[in-house]
Order: sequence, then C-alpha cells, then structure tokens
Amino acid sequence: MPQLFAPSANTLARASVVGLALLIVGGAIGGYVFTRSSWATGVAQVPTQPVPFSHVHHVGGIGLDCRLCHAHAQDGPVAGLPSVDVCMTCHREVWADADLLEPVRAAWREGREVEWQRVYDLADYAYFHHGIHLAKGVACEQCHGRIDRMPLTGQHAPLTMEWCLDCHRDPIDRLRPPADVWQMGWVAPDGFDPHALAAELGVRAETDCTVCHR
Repeated sequence: MPQLFAPSANTLARASVVGLALLIVGGAIGGYVFTRSSWATGVAQVPTQPVPFSHVHHVGGIGLDCRLCHAHAQDGPVAGLPSVDVCMTCHREVWADADLLEPVRAAWREGREVEWQRVYDLADYAYFHHGIHLAKGVACEQCHGRIDRMPLTGQHAPLTMEWCLDCHRDPIDRLRPPADVWQMGWVAPDGFDPHALAAELGVRAETDCTVCHR
C-alpha cells in the first residue's frame, strides 16, 4: 500500500500542535493585558466636554470645595454633576462674556443643564455609594486622584473588581478623619492612628459578594 503522507507531514503536524499551543497561550496573555489596559479600564482617558473645565483652576487655584459642584456626594450614592445654576452663580460676573463659556450661558438661557460627559461609569451590576465611603473616611482623592492637578479631568482608577477588592480587604491604611476627606494632598498628623480611627468609624474588611452585587 503506498504511503499516504510524506515524511515532512510529521514535522508539519508537530509544528501545528506547537503553533496552536502558542496561539492559545498568546491569546490568554493578550486578553489579560488588554483587560488591564487603559483601552479597557478607561484610566487616563479624558472625555470631550462641552466646556474644558479645569480642576487645576477651580480646585487647586481658587480652592472650591468638591461639594459645591458634586452636591450629593456626601450623603447620596451618586456624587452628581454641577447644575448650570451653580456655574452661573459665579459666571454671571466672572468671565461673563467669554466665548469659552457660551455653552454654559446657552444652557442657562434655555432652561436646561449642561450636557457633561461622565468620566467614571461604573458597571450597572456593581453597587457603589459615595456617602458611605466618605462617612467612613475614604477620601475623594483615594479614587479620583489629585483632581486639583488635572487641567482636564480623566479617569484615575480602573474600577476593576481587583482594584475594589484591594481596598475592601485592607481599608485601614487608606482612611483619614471624615472631616478631611475633601482635602487634597492630606498628610496624616503626628500620632495619627488609622486602626483607632477604623475602630471608631466601624470600618472592617468587607469582601462579601452582596456588598457590591445586590
């Protein structure tokens, strides 16, 4: 009976097996890298806004408190976006005719809100409450970074499950007095004991699935 396959078929078969294995491993590594890249997590991405709002100027320069624009952060699940009335409280007098602020003035004249684009968009299957984190001493900059140094606002944290769990497993060293959660660049004073603060605030590790997935 004549031979059906040439001797080179053995080499081709081995190469195919090795190639398939490399493809599977490469695909797994590529997928792992991609899910942690800024393309997937949104880190450092800066959405285009109707007005190029500068936190460097408003927070770092003027010293505005986060709560002025994000009025629901202290008590509510969602921080909220600044209303057009908040913007115009100042800008009826300051830079009142600046071309840059025309989208804000137009919204105010027309009785509508400025269409700000979300910077952070947590998945619908995950529950997050701003108020409880702030009440337990987790500062704004813990998740949002040094917002006072951002001329244009981009995403600081990846919002991955791994990132959230890192804090939920060991929150103690990330805490500060609730009165200081709004302060940028906070430095713990001499004698500060985060363990004592955690005990006072009732903070403990929380890794039960139902904490975030309800």
